Amino acid sequence: MKIELAENYGFCFGVKRAIKIAEENVNAATYGPLIHNSKEIARLDKDFKVGLVEDFKTFKAGDKAIVRTHGIVKEELRALKESGINVVDATCPFVTKPQEIAQEMSEAGYSVVIFGDEAHPEIKGVKSYATHGAVVVTSVDELEDLKLHEHIALIAQTTRKVEDYMDIANYLIPRYKEVRVFNTICNATFENQDAVRKLSKRADVMVIIGGKNSSNTKQLFNISYENCKDSYHIEDENELDMNWFANKQLCGISAGASTPDWIIQNVVNTIEKSIN
Repeated sequence: MKIELAENYGFCFGVKRAIKIAEENVNAATYGPLIHNSKEIARLDKDFKVGLVEDFKTFKAGDKAIVRTHGIVKEELRALKESGINVVDATCPFVTKPQEIAQEMSEAGYSVVIFGDEAHPEIKGVKSYATHGAVVVTSVDELEDLKLHEHIALIAQTTRKVEDYMDIANYLIPRYKEVRVFNTICNATFENQDAVRKLSKRADVMVIIGGKNSSNTKQLFNISYENCKDSYHIEDENELDMNWFANKQLCGISAGASTPDWIIQNVVNTIEKSIN
């Protein structure tokens, strides 16, 4: 059996930047998981003494708090800074942009519509910047009963599928006087999704590596499964089942934007060792 990695996969710019920031701030703590990969978070704790704090009120004056890649709620960021805490902002610039758009368009009187998962930390943060509020939707069906202004600003979670975002835009545009659609989906997201789509059309079995709570990894898996029903989402090599590869000719592998190279390599090595 041949193993082939997707053309684009793994760490994106924002995650690489956040990891570098964390490694340069020994004995700090992140507010919320820095990225959605528990193995990498454990490595940062072990090797760089960068801990994890789930409640921002736990921080005390003089502490060093690293803001996670997905960003945090506007009011919490203000509270941290006003409490004498040394805030190190590792928010991905591609996440900061929709925050700025939400605030600007809300203040300009637009109804802000966000396409994404309301429970996701990125969306919680973006929504908090909409001064006059925002609505979050996951599908066209959720738009039907909404009462919106004639002027709408549409924003997407950075890791969403482009096709699904266009469905939302195409529903809104003919129904409202003005719809401003902002392309807030990260380029790396688009490239990774396109790569896994192409590979999954040729592969007999697909392995998608990434955190189970990683939105972009889930999207990669969903795209892969559309083309290859023998698609599996794992966090590391310990979840591999070698029966998946029986009588297969091509195993495709991709990984989410929060998946480090060392985990990907461990998965490849384990599969290679088994088939050889």
